[in-house]
Amino acid sequence: MVVVVWQALRVRYQRGRIALLGRHLGGLQLERHMETLTQGYTRAIREESEARQLQVLETFAPTERAVAAQVRSLADAMQKESPQAVRMSTLSLCVPYIERFLPAMTRDFRELLHIHAAGLRHVVDNEAQWDAKKRAYHLSAELYLLQHSCHWFCKSRAVADARLMLRHQVNHRKVLDSVSAATRSAYLRWQGNEKR
Repeated sequence: MVVVVWQALRVRYQRGRIALLGRHLGGLQLERHMETLTQGYTRAIREESEARQLQVLETFAPTERAVAAQVRSLADAMQKESPQAVRMSTLSLCVPYIERFLPAMTRDFRELLHIHAAGLRHVVDNEAQWDAKKRAYHLSAELYLLQHSCHWFCKSRAVADARLMLRHQVNHRKVLDSVSAATRSAYLRWQGNEKR
């Protein structure tokens, strides 16, 4: 009986999370742009000549700028949600309504979205002056980490980890190591784990 009730609570809770994020994503083309970039970068790397790789990578500049702008819009829009509605568990498994009875075990998803928005803008603007391939590598990692955060908010950290491995054949640690230093540092502070 307890298991059935727990499952029902978990499903209801996660549906609420998905609906909340979905409302803000509805007016954006973020998911389509992210798919275009992740598939496009993979296609570019498979090109035999480096000149052709660079040529293909350059075609994604408008989509990269659109992604950075839309993640900023998402972060700003989520700011309007109540603080309790955007808390997410630091635990690996989903604990329904943990933000109500164990708020110390949660973090603010809005802050995390602002970290992603700043990180994507940093890489898209190429402030570190990377070459095109290295920039695409870091931008892919930024997108994977953003996707992971959204899955974590909607489902759980364990589900987000599993989806990251299933979709992109990479684990969370590798993705975190591959984003820009600015994103990684801010992300670890957000987690409350500044030292690695």
